[in-house]
Amino acid sequence: MTQAILEHVNFTVPEADRTAHWLCDVFGWRIRWQGAARNGGRSIHVGTDDDYLVVFTPKEGVAPNTQGKDVVGAMNHIGVVVEDLDAVEARVKAQGFQTHNHADYEPGRRFYFDDENGIEFEVVSYA
Repeated sequence: MTQAILEHVNFTVPEADRTAHWLCDVFGWRIRWQGAARNGGRSIHVGTDDDYLVVFTPKEGVAPNTQGKDVVGAMNHIGVVVEDLDAVEARVKAQGFQTHNHADYEPGRRFYFDDENGIEFEVVSYA
């Protein structure tokens, strides 16, 4: 049996274009595809040739997530591996996001930030 590979994660945001653009700016990704999605919504695939995030905005708009992270099925954070942690942190801050929970333990250095949608990202470097 071959090992499975995670290809993408799809999550809902109020403004897919806005989120896609800062993802490209911060992580050096590109927009792989964009267009119509389920029920008249819009999806943008942002990432590399091998893996990506889908940011989806429904046609009817979104309601804020009031469930929190301690419920079954909640997404706690998205982990992204980078080569130059300091350079990425500078780009995160340039987008206006506050970084927190800086740590340096095996196997790498990391920090976290919450985007404008309340989605937490863990950025880690194993360099």
